[in-house]
Amino acid sequence: MPPIVIVGAGIGGLSTAIALKRKLGLGANDFTIYEKASDVGGTWRDNIYPGASSDVAVHFYSLSTDLNPDWPSTHASQPEMLDYLRKLARKYELYPQIAFNRLVVSATWSAAEQVYHVVTEDVVSRKRSSTTAKILVSALGLLETPHTPEIAGLGSFKGEMFHSARWDTGADLRGKRVAVIGNGASATQFIPLITQDSTVHVTQFCRTPNWFLPPIRADYSPLWRWTFRNVPLAMRLYRLYLYLRTESLYMFVFANKTMRSKFAVLAKDYIVKTAPKADVDRLIPSYSLGCKRIIFDTNFLEALHRPNLDLNWDGIQHVVKDGIVTKTGERLPFDAIILATGFTTDRYPLTVVGSEGTTVQEYYDTQGGPKAYLGTTVPGFPNFFILGGPNTATGHTSVILTEEIQIDYILALSAPLLSGALSALSPTPRATDAYNALLQSRLAHSVFVGCTSWYRTGGGAGRVTGIFPGSMMLYRCWLRAPRWQDYNVFAPPAAAAKWEKGLRREKWMGWVSPVQWLARLAEVLVLGMGG
Repeated sequence: MPPIVIVGAGIGGLSTAIALKRKLGLGANDFTIYEKASDVGGTWRDNIYPGASSDVAVHFYSLSTDLNPDWPSTHASQPEMLDYLRKLARKYELYPQIAFNRLVVSATWSAAEQVYHVVTEDVVSRKRSSTTAKILVSALGLLETPHTPEIAGLGSFKGEMFHSARWDTGADLRGKRVAVIGNGASATQFIPLITQDSTVHVTQFCRTPNWFLPPIRADYSPLWRWTFRNVPLAMRLYRLYLYLRTESLYMFVFANKTMRSKFAVLAKDYIVKTAPKADVDRLIPSYSLGCKRIIFDTNFLEALHRPNLDLNWDGIQHVVKDGIVTKTGERLPFDAIILATGFTTDRYPLTVVGSEGTTVQEYYDTQGGPKAYLGTTVPGFPNFFILGGPNTATGHTSVILTEEIQIDYILALSAPLLSGALSALSPTPRATDAYNALLQSRLAHSVFVGCTSWYRTGGGAGRVTGIFPGSMMLYRCWLRAPRWQDYNVFAPPAAAAKWEKGLRREKWMGWVSPVQWLARLAEVLVLGMGG
C-alpha cells in the first residue's frame, strides 16, 4: 500500500513527487501518481492550440530545483514546456511511479482505518480497481475542466465545434467562416496565427474588454544562454530578479491605486496606438487595471487590422445549425465554432468523501463557494491536500512559486503522518473560517472586486474565491510552518504523549527563536505595505 496517492501528473503532481523524493527521501513504494491521460504534462499536454505559451517568464515559470539554461526565449511555448516536464519525469525516475490512463473516480475516508479508499478506472477498458492511501494530494490544477457556456442551441450546430483547450488538430479552417466565442488570453494567442491565412474569416464574439500591455516576449541571444550555462549563480540571480519584479508589480500596481492608474494610462495609450481606430472605444475597459487577468499582447491588436478578422460585441442570442443569431437579431453563418471560454474554476471535479460523509464540492456549496485553510487543507477531510486550491491563484506571479510554497507546507504536515507520530489531521472549522474572513476583508478593499472575472464564483459575479489578495512574500510567511493549534490531530495512543511534549517544546521555542521573530516581523512589514 503506497502511503501517498497523488492525483494528476501535471506540474503540481510532478513537483510534489520530486519534493517527496528530494526532501523526505521517499522511494518507489511510498507514493503513486494516478494520471487519466497517457503522458505527463497536465495543462501543457492538453492545451495545444496555436500560439499556446506561458505569460510568465520561463526562468521563473520552472521549478526552483531544476533551472534550465537552454530556454530559447523569455516565454516558453507549449511544446517546450511539455518537453521540460517530460525531462523532469525522466530525471527523477517518476515514470515507473505513474499509473497512466487511470482516472481517479473517488476517494473515501475511513475513520476506522484512518486511510482513504481510492477507486480508479482504466480509461480504455473501463475496469475499476481500488487501493488505499494514508495521504491524498490533489494536483488537478485550476485549468482542469474546460468551461462550456450556457448558450441556447449550442448543441444544434452542425459544423465543426471544439474548445480551445481541446484543440481539434484535424480541423481544417482554410476557406471557412469561423466564430470564436470569448476574448481571453488563449483567444488572443491563437487568433493572430489562424488569421494569417487570409482565407480563414474569423468573427470574434466579445463580452468584456481586456487591459493589454505591450509584448514582453523575446529570444535569448547566444551570449545570454552561454551566461546561464557557464556563469555560477547567473540563473539564480536572474530568477531572483524576476521574483522581485513580479512582487513589485503586486505591491505597486495591484495594491496601489495611484500607481495602478498610471499603468492604466500606459496600457490605454498602447491600445490606442496599436488597435484600429474603429475598435478602440470598445477595447478600452471601464474597470480598473488588474481586476481581471492582464494580457501581454501577442500581436492580437495588430491582427485586428486584418480584413478577415471582425469583432462582434452584440452578444449571442442563440446558436442555430449553421450559425449564430446575435442579440440584435442578426443571423451570421459559420462553418466552425471555437469556444475560447476558459475553465470552470469554482467547482471541484473529484469525488472526495471526508469524515462527515460529504464531498469537497458539497462542503464548498455550504460555504457559498470554494473555501480552504491556507488554500491547502479542508475541514472534515483528514490528510487531504489541494494544490492550487481556493484563493491561491495570482494575477502577477508564477503558479510554480505558489505550488512550491504549498508543497513545502504539505511536506511539513505529512512528516508526522509518515513517521507514525500522527494518524490523521485536518484543519479546524474555526481556523478555516478565521483565515477566510481575513482573506475576504482584504479582498473587499482590493482591485479584484471591481469587475466580473473567473476569480469569482457563480459565473464570475459572486465571492472572490480564486485569487490570493497579497504578494507571494506574504503567502510564504503564512505557510512558513504549520500552526498545529489550527488542526484537529489524532495520534496513536503510543505516540500521543510524545506528540504533546513535542508541541509544548515547539511552542516554547517559537517564542525564543530569532528566526520566528524575524518571520513575524516580515509578516507585519508585508501587511503594512499592502502585500
